[in-house]
Amino acid sequence: MKKIFIRIVVTAPALLCNRKSGEGFKKCREPECRPAAGTGNNLNPLYNGYGMERSWAAPFLVIFLLCSAGCLDTLVGKPPDTTEIPAPTTVPATETPRLPEQSSDMALQPADLPSDYILQDRSVLALPEVSQLARELGWRQGYYVSYYRRISNTNDITWVRQSVNIFSSDSIDGVFLLEKEELKNQQLTPGTRYEIPFPAVGERSIAFRDTNPMDPERPVTYTVIFIKKNVYEKITMSGTNTDYETLKRLVQRAEALVQ
Repeated sequence: MKKIFIRIVVTAPALLCNRKSGEGFKKCREPECRPAAGTGNNLNPLYNGYGMERSWAAPFLVIFLLCSAGCLDTLVGKPPDTTEIPAPTTVPATETPRLPEQSSDMALQPADLPSDYILQDRSVLALPEVSQLARELGWRQGYYVSYYRRISNTNDITWVRQSVNIFSSDSIDGVFLLEKEELKNQQLTPGTRYEIPFPAVGERSIAFRDTNPMDPERPVTYTVIFIKKNVYEKITMSGTNTDYETLKRLVQRAEALVQ
């Protein structure tokens, strides 16, 4: 609350004298009302130079000043509060931590294959099934699934196998390069392997076709490998009745499952 102080000089008693006469109080212009020289009565400046000390005026003045300060606040009102209200602090929303992706979530499901394919096997990969090199490259987990189709009247059979492996992100490129070189340099006896054109999949991919006329059940084998994020996948289609177009659709579906 802001206080207003007013300095008031009281001179009203200057017209009166505290010496009585028969006609009442005389005016202070009369000589007998003025203090004699050398009497020691100092003039109080509060009274504007008139020499009468009035002890009753001081309490009255204090009370008047206190009352006037309070009354002015009442009349004028309190000054507006200029205190700035601090802006509300925005608390960032807590992001829900994402659970580690499971390799089984990226496996092809029966509905992803043509209706005449039958689920043969699916399981997680155990650590002893993984090479020492893969462990050194940061292998974390793996999953595989296999399907087959048999045409009874011709005895044709086709296998589709998928393996999904999750590695550490900083080594996934190295994993792809090692697998690629192994497939390119592997010698097939008997048979041949060569790279074939294939739609780009994931971040890096390559496809091969093996032929082995000496194998009655797997005369042709397609192999596609690709990486996406920290996932390495290998999908093969082999048998006596393989279908390149079906293989493309399956590989593209597998790539879409990597989130």
